[in-house]
Amino acid sequence: MRKAFTMIELVFVIVVIGILGMIAVPKFSATRDDAMATRAKTTVANIRTAMSSEVQRKILKADYTPITNLGGVANSYDKPIFDYFNSSATNGRVLEYAPRSCKNSSNTGCWMRTGASSYTYKMPSGIGGNVKFNVSNNRFECDTTHNADGCRKLER
Repeated sequence: MRKAFTMIELVFVIVVIGILGMIAVPKFSATRDDAMATRAKTTVANIRTAMSSEVQRKILKADYTPITNLGGVANSYDKPIFDYFNSSATNGRVLEYAPRSCKNSSNTGCWMRTGASSYTYKMPSGIGGNVKFNVSNNRFECDTTHNADGCRKLER
């Protein structure tokens, strides 16, 4: 009675594992990129809900000053973003647990404040491109002239 595998059996198992790996690895990396885009889509929805609630809260107080930005420091890395309306702690919070901006210029799958009232989401490398959002008229709108396909991915 044999108690060990033959060399042919071991080679066959290694080849099968290699073939399965060639199929699975690209599929998993695409799934990761899709998950990051879905997280950004959820963030956009949460921001819009928070803005709507803040506008209603302000109307009830007879305060009609517009929301001009959603906090964060423009063009700075690894700082809280989407923390306070109009960048003031005296205003309400945009997101209860504010995410941090990109760690560095080469990061993807993260948000950056790029101007006084503009924010950019750097899509994961598997999807590519940047998606720009602007705060205007108490709304968080995607700039379709900048990246219409990216806007579709994050808004639908």
